[in-house]
Amino acid sequence: MAARHGARVWLALGIVYVVWGSTFIALAIVVRDLPPLLAMAARHLVAGGVLLAFALPRGDRRGDPVGRRQVGAALVFGALLFVGGHGGLAWAQQTVPAGVAALLVGSIPLWVALLDRVVLGRRLHLSAWAGVLLGFVGLAFLVDPFGEGSVDRLGALVILLGAASWAAGSLYSRGARLPRRPLVSAGLASLVGGVLLLAGSLLAGEPGEATLSRDSLLALGYLIVAGSFVGFTAYVWLLRVAPISLVATYAYVNPIVAVALGWALLGEELTAQMAAAGLAIVVAVALVVRVSGRPLERGRGLLRRRGSAAAVDVAA
Repeated sequence: MAARHGARVWLALGIVYVVWGSTFIALAIVVRDLPPLLAMAARHLVAGGVLLAFALPRGDRRGDPVGRRQVGAALVFGALLFVGGHGGLAWAQQTVPAGVAALLVGSIPLWVALLDRVVLGRRLHLSAWAGVLLGFVGLAFLVDPFGEGSVDRLGALVILLGAASWAAGSLYSRGARLPRRPLVSAGLASLVGGVLLLAGSLLAGEPGEATLSRDSLLALGYLIVAGSFVGFTAYVWLLRVAPISLVATYAYVNPIVAVALGWALLGEELTAQMAAAGLAIVVAVALVVRVSGRPLERGRGLLRRRGSAAAVDVAA
């Protein structure tokens, strides 16, 4: 497969594996001193501003304008991904270990499959249904909602809701009137997401609670440079040149990387319960991702009636 896809593809894939897996470690360091919403606001304001400054002058500017409709779509998209997803994750990682957080975030493909079926009527293969069921069993075993587990249940719930929010945003983006240029779309969503995060931080009174430290600032810089620039650029390039089935493997490799780095760098505990739950989640995601590109006839969904030509347009 290495010869088939080329060394550059594997290098880019390795970057996505390691960089995006390591962002959970960086975030755990950031929220030791910096308030979560304020830190994520800084990350996305800087990342979004730089991406827009780079991408806006390039490409088909006349055929791909950025107007009120595009900003409105980016507002919804950015709120779901970066406020619900990243904001919730940062808040929860004040109490939830990085490795556990990564396993919970790894449920995003399960939420995508489930929401796509229930809301938009996309039928699932039997193996995908098995993956969804196995994944949620693994999540329940990890969180242990009715037992005496060590995972903070409120934090875990916030991360799971954030994963569902990210999945909803991903599905929303399919028909949203976002800019067609990928970097412009990503930069605009990141920028407006940063504005919303900053507003939430100000309302929560976070700026007065901030404590600047070298470690937190370096970790925040890593999130911006490595996570938002290097990792995202590699991911966008991979989507253009590599099979989607290969690119999608990041969804179940990233949690493994994060768990290993959390144990090695932060001294996080790796229990038998966590290992078993993590294995179930990773296998479940692999089952869902493996068949995600095999189309089936669409059925009935909350926003789609059987026999209609397309799902109801929910774009802003």
